[in-house]
Amino acid sequence: MSIDRTPPGPHEIVDTAIASRRSIRAFLPTPVPRATVEEILAVASRAPSGTNTQPWKVTVLTGAAQQRLVDAILAAYNDAAQRAQHREEYDYYPTQWTDPYLARRRKVGWDLYGLLAIGRDDKAKMHAQQGRNYAFFGAPVGLIFTIDRVLAQGSWLDYGMFLQNIMVAARARGLDTCPQAAFTQFHRVIAEVLGLPANEMVVCGMSLGYADMSKIENTLVTEREPVAGFARFIEE
Repeated sequence: MSIDRTPPGPHEIVDTAIASRRSIRAFLPTPVPRATVEEILAVASRAPSGTNTQPWKVTVLTGAAQQRLVDAILAAYNDAAQRAQHREEYDYYPTQWTDPYLARRRKVGWDLYGLLAIGRDDKAKMHAQQGRNYAFFGAPVGLIFTIDRVLAQGSWLDYGMFLQNIMVAARARGLDTCPQAAFTQFHRVIAEVLGLPANEMVVCGMSLGYADMSKIENTLVTEREPVAGFARFIEE
């Protein structure tokens, strides 16, 4: 039997990087070289933006600097009185959920909790799992993304393409990520610890590193609608 040794084409390499991207929730402590992070950010910066405004700003955190932010956020998160004083600065999710979005949200949440053996009434375990967001799920690199407040909705759309480029470029290098809107609740803590200027607004955070595939939460693969479910073709 012959073995096909044809190397993958460019589109196959790109498709694999895109399709293999998942939100990883447990990372190995293996360091990621600064040069690799810089390469990823440089490639990602080729994302399109209206009139080349390039609205993205990134703070890269490792080591003690990362731990200082983790400690500050967790101090607020784990204190109920403090936590109640922190609110997101912008609406990432709708104020009123409808299907199919509500059903998808519930399914991914309960699929994850099912893998972790977290019951629907186990508030302590839910709180602990949510808190792992603020420790970047153990990733050696934490990224905080900010945007100038003067920019409008179009720049936020551009920002999404930049974020996707980071995640795909990371996969091409054998790395994994988890984009995290959870950080937006503690934007005031982040601004204080990182010394952000008043004109910068927190968009989200992201964990970056090597996936720990011994952890069951990393076996979660979310479903996607088939093309027929979200696209229509008009040909005449």
